[in-house]
This record gives sequence, structure tokens and C-alpha cells, in this order.
Amino acid sequence: MKPVSIEQVGAPDMSHAMDAPGEGADRRSTPDRRKRTLYSLIYGSFNPRRREARRTDARSLRDLDWHQPQWLAVAMLITVLSCVDAALTLTLIEHGAYEVNPFMAPIVGGSALVFTLVKVGLTAGGVVLLTLAARMRAFGKIPVSFLLYGVLLGYGVLVVYELRLLEETLLTY
Repeated sequence: MKPVSIEQVGAPDMSHAMDAPGEGADRRSTPDRRKRTLYSLIYGSFNPRRREARRTDARSLRDLDWHQPQWLAVAMLITVLSCVDAALTLTLIEHGAYEVNPFMAPIVGGSALVFTLVKVGLTAGGVVLLTLAARMRAFGKIPVSFLLYGVLLGYGVLVVYELRLLEETLLTY
């Protein structure tokens, strides 16, 4: 049996709408959302659609629009403690200490502004990524939220340690 085409049957061609205004004309009444990026970001921040993943196996960063408010607080605390750490590190270096971190040691020797921007920028970038992935699991086992709390605890301990070092340094002068 031979296939029959639409033209042979005499059926009308439905590939174009009969009332379409013209070839390639856009019939939408609202502007394309994809062209309003800034508006979409602001609107989506205050009116999130996805509070839970759509599928139970969803593990991608794009599966959620809304995150728990505690992650903002944790992220801000980590960033503030990173700024305090940078200020304390520069103060301790002025009093004769040296940077133990081998990645930051070459940067400390240069400009204090560059050191602070690099340190806080790297920390803030990492915190943003961890906050986006707060509901996921690292290495398939550890909730990323635990990592955020661990970073916060680590920075808290580091700042207390640097304050004690500064106290001892000031007492010896």
C-alpha cells in the first residue's frame, strides 16, 4: 500500500491558521518575558514560583526559585566574618604576624585593598554557590546546609583566635 499525501486527499492545509494576520506575525498581546531580564529577576525575587522541587529526583540548582530565609542570614554572617577576618589579618600583619594561608600570603604583601577584595570576593562567591545548593547533598551524602554551618562555625572560631592573638600582641607592646 502506498502512502497518501494531504494534497491527494484534498484536506485543507492546517499548517497556517486561517485568520493569521500575515506570514510570521506575532499574535501575543504581552511583550516577551525573556527580553526583560532585570524586571524578571526583581519580580521573581518577590514572587517566587517554585518553593519545592517539581520532581522528587530534581537535584539541579535551577529547580528552586525560593530559599529559606535562614540561608540569607548564614550567608551574610559568613561574609561579615570574612570582612572582620581580613581586617584582623591586616592588623596582625602590621604588628609582626605573617599569613599562614599559602594562597593568600603573596596577596597580603601587596595592597591591603586588593587583599581585602580578593578575600571577601572569593568567600562571597563560594557562599552564593553553597546557598544556591543548600538543599542538595555534597558527594551524595552530606547536606550542603551542613557545609554552610561548618563554614560559619569555622569563621567564628578563626575570628576569636585572631582576636586573642591581637590581644596578646597588644599586651606585649
